Amino acid sequence: MTLILDNIAKIVSLTEAEKELFLSKIETKQYKAKTILHNAGEICKHSYFVNFGLVRSFNINDNIVEHVLHFACEGWWIGDMYSLLSQKPGNLFIEVMEDAEVVLLSKENQEQLYFEIPKLERFFRILTEKSLVAHQERLMDNLSLSAEERFDKFCKRYPTLIQRVPQKQIASYIGVTPEFFSKMKSRMLKK
Repeated sequence: MTLILDNIAKIVSLTEAEKELFLSKIETKQYKAKTILHNAGEICKHSYFVNFGLVRSFNINDNIVEHVLHFACEGWWIGDMYSLLSQKPGNLFIEVMEDAEVVLLSKENQEQLYFEIPKLERFFRILTEKSLVAHQERLMDNLSLSAEERFDKFCKRYPTLIQRVPQKQIASYIGVTPEFFSKMKSRMLKK
């Protein structure tokens, strides 16, 4: 449980009693690769924190094409934020890509923690703000950068994921087909 407490400590400082209360409100589970934690069309009831392993969120469009929105590895949070915050059915699947240990924080417990430990409301607000900034930056990148530039940025921003994530998933994340991605990588390696 130290990883999640270290994650929180980067932003807010909790007393020992607050740490104990927080830990009493979360659940830790082990999942095998390919386990779906959340299905599109369902209301998201949890935020997920990855202790170890790899998780992704994605959408499947009408043409049955996957669009990867996020990856989360050790020390990262993931969830269907639209659904979690609005409590309406979401449009994301959340899938375990590698065997993982994941911490679940229910929406109900999160709200209760905001009341009992107001510092945690600040923590999650800052996480949400950082997520919003990252989404805006990614949207602008998708509108203005070439596929090669988006891939280069992905490699620089997430160097540990390059070896862990299948190429077709990276292609989906940067918004190209696997075939285009393969040709693009070949061209880049020749340079």
